[in-house]
Amino acid sequence: MSWWRRLLGQNTATSSSKPNRIDYMAEAIALERQEDYDGAITSYRLALRDRPNDPRILQNMAIAYSRLGRLDDAIRSYNRALTFEPGLSGAHYGLAFLLLKRGDDDGAKQHLTAFLQHPPAGDESERWIAHARQTLASLTSQPDAGATHSERD
Repeated sequence: MSWWRRLLGQNTATSSSKPNRIDYMAEAIALERQEDYDGAITSYRLALRDRPNDPRILQNMAIAYSRLGRLDDAIRSYNRALTFEPGLSGAHYGLAFLLLKRGDDDGAKQHLTAFLQHPPAGDESERWIAHARQTLASLTSQPDAGATHSERD
């Protein structure tokens, strides 16, 4: 409020007395589109300061970490997102494929199953659902990796 308005007793509640907040989530998404994943992670961290328990921010952050090859950070972000929203299908999907890269087939199966129990809706979702089903089917039909060839026959 300016000193003049205060002097005159004018109400400035309708005017912008607070500085405009930056929409860090939108900024991070824009940076990702420009393939500036480090910048996007910085913006996601700033968004988390405003909303520390927002699973969508954590999920998007995990995607940016994945694109940078920071898989441990991505896994942590997905897991943290799932603590706040256990049914977050995108986090289950992303986490499943990161766990596959790590050789954790059982963990991947668990998250693919959770993803398929509550799949996303929308036009493009069928592609991701089919991919999850196909991957889960291949994981469940694999013989025990520790068995010898003669034990499998």
